[in-house]
Amino acid sequence: MAIPAAIAKAAATLLTNKKTRKGFGWVLVAVFSPVILLIALLCSIGSGGAEHNNASVEACFYGSTLSAEVPAEFRHSIEEMRSAFSLLDSAVASANEQTESGNGLDPLRVKAVFYALCFGEDAPSQSEADSFVACFYTTETRTRTVEIEQEDGTVTTEEETYTVNVPLSLYQAYTQLEAHLGRDITEDDRNNINHVYTSVAGTASGGSYNGEYLRGDGTSVELDISTFTDPSTKNAADLALYAIHAWESGWGYVWGTYGNVLTDSLFAYKQEQYPDGVGTYADFIRSNWLGGRTTDCVGLIKGYGWLDPETLTIGYATNGMPDIAANQMYYSASVSGPIDTMPDTPGLAVWQNGHIGVYVGDGYVIEAMNTQQGVVKTKLEGRGWTHWLEIPYINYN
Repeated sequence: MAIPAAIAKAAATLLTNKKTRKGFGWVLVAVFSPVILLIALLCSIGSGGAEHNNASVEACFYGSTLSAEVPAEFRHSIEEMRSAFSLLDSAVASANEQTESGNGLDPLRVKAVFYALCFGEDAPSQSEADSFVACFYTTETRTRTVEIEQEDGTVTTEEETYTVNVPLSLYQAYTQLEAHLGRDITEDDRNNINHVYTSVAGTASGGSYNGEYLRGDGTSVELDISTFTDPSTKNAADLALYAIHAWESGWGYVWGTYGNVLTDSLFAYKQEQYPDGVGTYADFIRSNWLGGRTTDCVGLIKGYGWLDPETLTIGYATNGMPDIAANQMYYSASVSGPIDTMPDTPGLAVWQNGHIGVYVGDGYVIEAMNTQQGVVKTKLEGRGWTHWLEIPYINYN
């Protein structure tokens, strides 16, 4: 059963206040619902509701360990949500196999919506997860020209029809979800969804920074891997070279992109997909980045991971690297540490909450900073990085 936002807010407010908790707070718990009892127990541990909500998000999205004080019922809800996320990831991956031109579903967005609307419920079945994800896209029948080799060796062309999944805007998805779930998605729900999403995915701002940075002066959209040490593998040295190439080529920044050329159609889709992170900056993006290659901070890393060295194309979630955000990349790393312990190894990632960059050696980092600055080169020291990590799926041997 999902916890109604108004009840949760009221319970958290009442039960983190000593006077009301001693008065009618516990009576409220006893009368109304065991769910509120769960909230009360959480609020009585530590400093209050916001911290516990953040701890819950981290536990579900990053797999972080819960305190021994956390009640068994809440722990069960976390485990159910983790199971649900695995099923949702599978459903999103399946849906994205039938999308085109990089216009795929954002798995983090889908999971943030599910978390905000369904926390406290049992994990769905795979078919139920598929149905939930289906609320985020529609299908279209399209035609394309294909080449057919005849028995005599000649090649002819013909038209064929095929089905493609077309992601919906978030607002359209909400309408679909309301019908699917049989409930309204309120303004409080939407605000909570946005809070969960930005706490996991970060924001388009790249954090506050008023220091020096260098922009690359190139404008090329060509991908050059001629200096790679081993194009057949995904390794730290070539990641650093890829990041340097992106900087030298003057790549721009658009939230939700990962190195492909920003075409009119891709730009239009990203505005629908991220009305705040992209739509808010539409005029600037159109004037500065349209027609060039763009990325966001973690997209700079994923673009290298998804790059096919034979075709020089970047395919979504290929080569065994999943679509994860900056914070997920940090929390899933098996080798990491505080920034003051970082070895001088080009290709390591540097991280602060919600933002990530690539260390390229000699005390410098290449990062997709934000919409206004694009891909830039900054000094490692003084930028606010808190930790370093070896990126999962990248070879550091």
